[in-house]
Amino acid sequence: MSELVNSSTQTAVPNVQPPAPQTPLQEFWVHFRQNRGALIGLFYIAAIFIISVFADVISPHDPIAQARDMLLTPPAWLEGGSWEYILGTDDVGRDILSRLIHGARLSLFIGLLVVSLSLILGVSLGLLAGYVGGVLDIIIMRIIDIMLAMPSLLLAIAIVAVLGPSLLNASFAIALVSLPSYVRLTRASVLNEINRDYVTASRVAGASPLRLMFIVILPNCLAPLIVQTTLGFSNAILDMAALGFLGIGAQPPTPEWGAMLAEALQFVQRAWWVVTFPGLAILLTVLAFNLMGDGLRDALDPKLKQ
Repeated sequence: MSELVNSSTQTAVPNVQPPAPQTPLQEFWVHFRQNRGALIGLFYIAAIFIISVFADVISPHDPIAQARDMLLTPPAWLEGGSWEYILGTDDVGRDILSRLIHGARLSLFIGLLVVSLSLILGVSLGLLAGYVGGVLDIIIMRIIDIMLAMPSLLLAIAIVAVLGPSLLNASFAIALVSLPSYVRLTRASVLNEINRDYVTASRVAGASPLRLMFIVILPNCLAPLIVQTTLGFSNAILDMAALGFLGIGAQPPTPEWGAMLAEALQFVQRAWWVVTFPGLAILLTVLAFNLMGDGLRDALDPKLKQ
């Protein structure tokens, strides 16, 4: 009887295995995909990237070829349109869809060039200002304050006016006016990390100043810089479109979205499609980068993780 009582009181304990710990990348993806806007932005940017890589294959026409018998042809679904030119043509008979596709390649190239220059120079100056401090910090930050005191677009226009209107000069000007945000963000992150125990331990172990700045401190400052880099893409695309619209960026017949807007401005009332589609391309691309930047901020900042 006692054996029956003992056997009845014993309950089977299930063999429950603890969940496997997530890697930092898996944890990031779990938090990132909770933001649907960020996912939509990511998929849109991936689609734009694929389109820009295979632009020569995807575009139905040469972006600078002119069909003189198809001037200002409306989109295919409107009366008078042709499915040969799905989004219509501009005032000299160039296919708008093909120009938008090649313009995507140009916009991503500009964004990558501008962000790379701004990131390299801004992070280097921010590290020097935050780590070295003293007179060097004062000089760098006063220059940055002067740059922030001037409107960025006007400063970019002034730089392009001095260097001459071209795509590369406009990219350099935008990269230069984008420096302050990277410098200030890097300096603030360095000042927040420089007195922590791991930095002190590395300094006591004999690490050189360059190793302390770029190997020890910089990796712990990357989270806000990644978010700023993403948002920098959208700002670069928007600023380049503005310079192209003013005629000091990409020069005709380069298929650049801002230049397409400037060339079609006089046809707004009688040919709305020549302005609407480049404007939508700029709007959606900038919006996608901003949405993805918000998602990266939420996923990389521990205080914002839900």
